Amino acid sequence: MNGTLKRAAVACLLMFGLLMANVTYLGTIKADSLRHDNRNVRSFFARYAIDRGWITAENGKVTLAKTVDTGDPTFRFEREYPLGKAFAPVVGFFAPESATGIEGTENDYLDGSHPDLVVRRAIDLLTNKPAKGATVDLTLNVDAQQAAYRALASTGKRGAVVAIDPRTGAILTMVSVPTYDPNPLAVVDKGKVNAAYNKLAKDSNRPLINRAIDETYAPGSTFKTITSAAFLSEDGSRDENTVVDAPDELPLPQTSVVLRNAGGESCGGRSTLIAALTISCNTAFGKIGIDLGYDKLKAQAEKFGVGKKLSIPLSVHASDIGADLGPAALAQTAIGQRSNQMTPLQMAMVAAGIANKGVVMQPYLVNKIMGPDGSEITATDPEEFTDAVSPEVASELTKMMVNVVRSGTGTAAQIPGITVAGKTGTAETSPGKPSHAWFISFAPADNPKVAVAVFVESGSAGTDASGGTIAAPIARDVMQAVLK
Repeated sequence: MNGTLKRAAVACLLMFGLLMANVTYLGTIKADSLRHDNRNVRSFFARYAIDRGWITAENGKVTLAKTVDTGDPTFRFEREYPLGKAFAPVVGFFAPESATGIEGTENDYLDGSHPDLVVRRAIDLLTNKPAKGATVDLTLNVDAQQAAYRALASTGKRGAVVAIDPRTGAILTMVSVPTYDPNPLAVVDKGKVNAAYNKLAKDSNRPLINRAIDETYAPGSTFKTITSAAFLSEDGSRDENTVVDAPDELPLPQTSVVLRNAGGESCGGRSTLIAALTISCNTAFGKIGIDLGYDKLKAQAEKFGVGKKLSIPLSVHASDIGADLGPAALAQTAIGQRSNQMTPLQMAMVAAGIANKGVVMQPYLVNKIMGPDGSEITATDPEEFTDAVSPEVASELTKMMVNVVRSGTGTAAQIPGITVAGKTGTAETSPGKPSHAWFISFAPADNPKVAVAVFVESGSAGTDASGGTIAAPIARDVMQAVLK
């Protein structure tokens, strides 16, 4: 009898142990996946029982995403986006089964589940009030964001615009076109949301991607600013008046190919560095790239942030100058071609680093987070990201970029009464197809408050091949909106 009881007791203990192990497994390891499982109906209804925090800009003065109390006990709170398309690539959307953009990255604050809000959750539970999330305030300048969206959308092209405060790293605009209306993706009807999403996902123009950070593109001649930085930094005696080789054709080593200037133009054989940048002389910068070597050019690019991981808090696709494929490829890399691939955010950081006397600040989108009672939970403190160049080199680069806008390929970016520094760019794509148009800039050149990168996909053809015709005016409009 005792043996039978012992065996029964052991069996009970084993089953109890297995039960506890399963409960622990489900409550810890599997908890998150179960919570987000599409079949979890309880989770679906719970999403709409929370008074989700708002997303704002300009210290709470402008609402980008808000929660509306419908009074329906089943789906009490619904999400709305008052400014829609212009802000969608950054703000994202809150759908029945997912969240993107800031809605996704800051979800634990917005839905009140962050540890910083544990006291608030306890109070709501005790007072039987709906759970309430925190407000996330963004760094975006609303007028500049809308100006960038209007200007870029009016081209009828795909592209992106990024503007940064070079002194802090705060992102003032982040626009991607084409975009989408997030409101149909935020309704509680799964069928309608799925239909709206699938239509966008199948669109060949891919409106759901944020071209400012999700993809990289050949930067064209805007990359010559980095090549110039490497050249100036290599020898402290060099300045904007240093004379460099600028042949009509540059034979590429170990090949039968020659590098030519845009339109077959001549750079005069020899040129000052400032003149070479002003007219965007390919052969001069191709030769500089070869002379510098791959390692020095790559090291300089990395000092501007190329290849480094970024979270703003949206994840950013890494930029890259490509592998070392020999001197011929390097000449093309030095003028922003070959395997050279940059995000528009990265090129805005290049402009911002030059503007900020050589220091690239950590870019960020979240200004501060405020609790349901309006108290500040956390705020972003500006941080240095990299030291790209010395203040002296930054000063030389600024002079050169000012000349580009004053009398070179970037005159369309001029602003009356304000000195603008900039660089145009053309990035060749496939044979027979229009090139990408770029423009990077900052202003005022003597006391920079805004740095901008404009990218227009397949935006250059014929006379606007430098990017000065289509991209520079967009940058001008954004800078004016920030500086008004």
